[in-house]
Amino acid sequence: MIKISAVYKIIRPVNAAITFLTIIVAAVICSPGSFPIVKIILAAISGALSAAAGNVVNDIFDYEIDKINRPDRPLPSGKISLNQAVALYSFLIFITLLISSFINPTAVIINFAALLLLFFYSFKFKKIVLFGNFTVAMLTGLAFIYGGVAAGSVKNAVIPSLFALLINFIREIVKDMEDVEGDSKIGIISFPNKFGFQNSKKIIFTFSAVLLASTFFPFIYGIYNLIYFLIILLLVDPILIFTVISLFKDDTKKNLNKISLILKLNMVFGLTAIYFGR
Repeated sequence: MIKISAVYKIIRPVNAAITFLTIIVAAVICSPGSFPIVKIILAAISGALSAAAGNVVNDIFDYEIDKINRPDRPLPSGKISLNQAVALYSFLIFITLLISSFINPTAVIINFAALLLLFFYSFKFKKIVLFGNFTVAMLTGLAFIYGGVAAGSVKNAVIPSLFALLINFIREIVKDMEDVEGDSKIGIISFPNKFGFQNSKKIIFTFSAVLLASTFFPFIYGIYNLIYFLIILLLVDPILIFTVISLFKDDTKKNLNKISLILKLNMVFGLTAIYFGR
């Protein structure tokens, strides 16, 4: 019999809750006017269950490593067997796809794509330098597409999805820089670990420049209004520039943690600009 406390630990409900809220926010931002609350709630629940499934399969693939590095995790500690974890993973996949089928066929396809990304992230992608970071960022962007599908407007989801993808990719590299010491001890080969901080800063600078330039296009092409442009010009872009300058001046763990938090906050500001600029 699986202990509830062990299930709670292996599915990481905090991460699942963040996915739930992200999809709700995405649906609100992407809503064309009407607000199909039932479909949006179903999307948020199914997205959270997909995240939970991703956490379970991650622990399954990390079983041997966790025996050494994290013996207190549910699988290596014996609180859940491998067979039970696989059964739980299969159950979560079935339930999340079933729930998404009540939204529309497109939602099922997107949810299935997210489940595949989560599986291959745990199986292979997270071990490939930068590719794992990009997969995590892509999943964040996909959450906005999923929310847009539930709200009834994929078109409105494209720009917030790309914004979320880019800023989260930048943040992923910053987090890897912050965790480089711990990653080295447990054998994780991240980009900063393999290529150093200076090359990591170049990657962050390049993608920050791309993000900075891309924030102007929605206003130039009349997709979003003056409110969007003002929030971007006065808040989002200056904060992004500040984080890059701060990174080049100070790459201590303390400052990297601060930059990571600022980037997370800046994502909120960017999404706010998109919402009020529609």
